[in-house]
This record gives sequence, C-alpha cells and structure tokens, in this order.
Amino acid sequence: MKITIERGALLKSLNHVQSVVERRNTIPILSNVLIKAEDGQLSLTATDLDIEVVEAIDADVAQPGATTASAHTLYDIVRKLPEGAQVELSTGADEGRLQLTAGRSRFALQSLPQEDFPVMAAGSLPHRFELPAEAMRRLIDKTRFAISTEETRYYLNGIYFHAVDGDKQKVLRAVATDGHRLAQVDHDLPEGADGMPGVIVPRKTVLELQKLLEGDGGALSVGVSETKIRFEFGGIVLTSKLIDGTFPDYGRVIPSGNDKMMEVDGKRFAEAVDRVSTISTEKSRAVKLNLEEGKLTLSVTNPDSGSATEELSVSYSSSALEIGFNARYLLDITGQLDGEEASFAFADSGSPTLVRDSEDAMAIYVLMPMRV
Repeated sequence: MKITIERGALLKSLNHVQSVVERRNTIPILSNVLIKAEDGQLSLTATDLDIEVVEAIDADVAQPGATTASAHTLYDIVRKLPEGAQVELSTGADEGRLQLTAGRSRFALQSLPQEDFPVMAAGSLPHRFELPAEAMRRLIDKTRFAISTEETRYYLNGIYFHAVDGDKQKVLRAVATDGHRLAQVDHDLPEGADGMPGVIVPRKTVLELQKLLEGDGGALSVGVSETKIRFEFGGIVLTSKLIDGTFPDYGRVIPSGNDKMMEVDGKRFAEAVDRVSTISTEKSRAVKLNLEEGKLTLSVTNPDSGSATEELSVSYSSSALEIGFNARYLLDITGQLDGEEASFAFADSGSPTLVRDSEDAMAIYVLMPMRV
C-alpha cells in the first residue's frame, strides 16, 4: 500500500473515527484503525464492537492495500505535523509496520493484520428515510441532556426515536428521560419513517453522531432495523447497535391539567437561578420558587454558607405557589430554549411541571419538583 494525502484532510477524518476507540482495550485490534486504500480513496474504520464509524476521503493512491495501526497514536502524530504537509502512508516488505512520512519526519508504527479487524454487519435495514442533518442535530441537542447515566436502568441510557401521530400530523419524535426530567422533541415525519420500530439509540452513539454532524448542512440518510441503526452523510457511515430494552410509557408523566401559567424571560430567569444557586449545597442544588401575582422570588438557603434571594417580574395571575427544583436541572432545560419567553405550567408543589419554548412548539420539557 502507498498513498499520499494532505495532512488537514487526514487529521479531520482521524478525529472523526478515533473518538469511537476506547482508551483501554483488552482486545489489541480494537485500539487500531483499519486503513484501506483503493480507487483514489482512503477509507478509515474504527469500532468498539457496539459502534462502527467508516469515513472515505479522496487520496492519491499509488498502490492499493490495507493495514491497521493504533488510532490514537496515528491521530497524535498527524495532529503534530505542520499545516499543509503532504503525508505518505505505506506498507512495504516489513508487513508488521506502517510507514508514515511527512517532510523530514518518518515514523514506523506497529500494525496488526487487517484480516483480524472485526467488521460490523448491519444486516437488513428495512426502514430507510432521509432528513436534514440540521434536523437530527436539533433532535439530539434538545434531548441529550436528559439521558440517564444510571446503568441499572439501561433502557434510559439513550434517546428513544419513534414515529407517532402528533396533534395535527405524523412526527418523528425523540424522547430522553432520567426520571427527574424529560425532553420530548418532534420533527415532521420523513418519508419512509412511517412504521419504523421504536428504537433506543445509546448515549455514546448519540454523542458521536452529534460530533460528526457539527457543521454538516446536507442530508442525513438513516436505516433502521430492530437491532441496528445506520447514519450516512458526507462520506461517513456510522453503524450502531441499539439498546435492547423497552422504553417506558413516557406519556403518563407529561401533565395535561397544569393550569397555573407563568411566562418569564428565559435568559433572565436562567441567570437568576444560576446566581442564587451559587450557595446551594453541591448535593441537592435546591432552589425554591415563590410565585405570586406578577412576581417570582427565587431563594436558596444553605445552613453552611448562608442564603440568597432574587426577585423577577413575571406574567402570573394564579394563586400563590411555592415549589422547589434542582437548579442544575432548571438550567439544563432553560438552556434548550430558543425563544425569549419560557412558559411554565404548574399544578401544585408536588406535581411535575411542564416547560415550553415560545419559539418551538414541537419541543416540551417536564421537570419533577423536589422538597425544599
């Protein structure tokens, strides 16, 4: 194998694939990236056996071939090469080494046979559809904060994607919850997604996809089966196993009868919560909301460090209400809002609260209160 490629293009692709590779591996080949050169293209593949990322980029292929080398080492070398450098990758008589040459720099990296590299078979993906990369970014960005990190409830360790009949039209819905807060975001149902199974995409896959989609403005092709999902865009193919579990009936926790409505400037509200929570205890992060007509008082009391209060003008005309929340969760939700106004619908101090965005009718958030 012998190829030449510009350092910037190689670095970008290595950055995409190497983040899938775990730092510690009991199976040596999983620390490596599969490097394949043929037909004027260089293909890089990395996997952790649950996710596989393949990226193809144009390269000057003098001699086709394939090998594997340490993903992180190769990435670090290319990262440290001067900008604009031409990088030559080759394998010669010494089969166990990958030669890397750039200017006066020369590296010989240990390699393992490409035959040992595991290939992830996606099998049949009967449900296929396309949607703008921007739409998938929005679905992920607005829900991923609510993914549970509790390994015992593994079925909550991802985003639940499914097709549903919305209020007026069919939608592709993304839902994430950790039992304390819930995010539900809809997008018009793409052609071909009707009838797709409800699938739970694991947290690591979600984060990798989010990174790969940064700055991509094209179309994203999605293929789904009962056990796998595949995303294709811009020369990149990401294939992942799905979480084998049943996502809970989240509709039961979305309140419908909350009639105490508060409208508040989202940015000012978030800043006030952030300020008063400075003295809250690290463990509970509790902040109390006292509502009366036209006024909201935020307060925090910490026996060890003191107390803090701040008043905000709000649109509120229902009966007085006192309710407590985890400040971190409040900030996570207000951080997703695009519009200036945040709309809160309360029932009482012990019931879930519904939060909506004035600019985005297809996104809703639910937050459980806490005793303060």
